[in-house]
Amino acid sequence: MPKEAEITRIEFEGPRLAIYVKNVILLMEQSYVVTDIVNLLHKRIVIRSDPSIRLPEREAEVSIRNLVPAEAEITAINFDPSLGEVIIEAKKPGLTIGKDGSTLQEIIKATRWRPRVLRAQPLPSKIIASTRHILHSESEERSRILRDVGERIFRPTLMKTSNVRMTTLGGFREVGRSCILVEANESSVLLDCGMNPGSQDPVQA
Repeated sequence: MPKEAEITRIEFEGPRLAIYVKNVILLMEQSYVVTDIVNLLHKRIVIRSDPSIRLPEREAEVSIRNLVPAEAEITAINFDPSLGEVIIEAKKPGLTIGKDGSTLQEIIKATRWRPRVLRAQPLPSKIIASTRHILHSESEERSRILRDVGERIFRPTLMKTSNVRMTTLGGFREVGRSCILVEANESSVLLDCGMNPGSQDPVQA
């Protein structure tokens, strides 16, 4: 990684490795650098701007609305500080993205936020609005959870053997109650713990 990229920190982010830099533009222009790192580490890499260089949310929103054509019909702009992303909902996503992603690149250069474009919902949704609010208000907690999960995913292997046992607890030759217990040397995972919709007994459901 070039020194000019000014790396501020590197941390796990769920199944990915997040690299925070101050010079995002350099890595946009030299995209082969990230490709080389991926090939070397064999891990999913995401480049994020350091929070200190991101434009304040209100200023970033104004800048985005100025850069995106009015014909795109933006309906909402939401920020996710934990990932340094800005979610742009528009009725015409193609116009928001621009030819070959040109508008998205302009947004990154102007705001240092990483844009993600979604097609606007045909009808307003209180559930989606509440979810966006939680993502924003619980940003630090989400970052902590992603780091913890990432550290568990990428931790050193404790046991070299790879025996796996699968126990069927329900859902086989019957409708509902799908449940499978997968056990390995280092962990146990319960998959699809469902219920029997036809049962009258809560214990058997």
